[in-house]
Amino acid sequence: MPRVLLIEDDRAVREGVALALRRQGHEVAAAETGEEGLERLRSFRPDVVVLDLMLPGMPGLDVCRGMRALDQTLPIIMATARGDDEDIVVGLEAGADDYVVKPVQARVLAARIRAVLRRAAGAPADGGIPKIDTHGDLAID
Repeated sequence: MPRVLLIEDDRAVREGVALALRRQGHEVAAAETGEEGLERLRSFRPDVVVLDLMLPGMPGLDVCRGMRALDQTLPIIMATARGDDEDIVVGLEAGADDYVVKPVQARVLAARIRAVLRRAAGAPADGGIPKIDTHGDLAID
């Protein structure tokens, strides 16, 4: 069961997304602020984070950078109403692995979660190209 940390300040959105993800088999912990999200990151140990960009107090970009400082491999999906090309580029450059514009359908978000988890599972620990072992004519990827 994938563990999702959802950081979203809008209560209705937070509860709706959390419910939809739970119905799809995810274990969900939710946080209302960036500071609370960073605390939950340490205690909950999620497999993936779904992060709003516009949060009270600490902005989502700072939260993303803080999470990257703690864990380079944790998949982070930004889910925000800000959909300009510049916002998307800034979010991805801050460390997000994916970026979705709200409103997002629950099935689409779940598919994106599966995709980033799939990529994270196949990524080598050093972040480089997967090692291919060769033995004569046999190559093992």
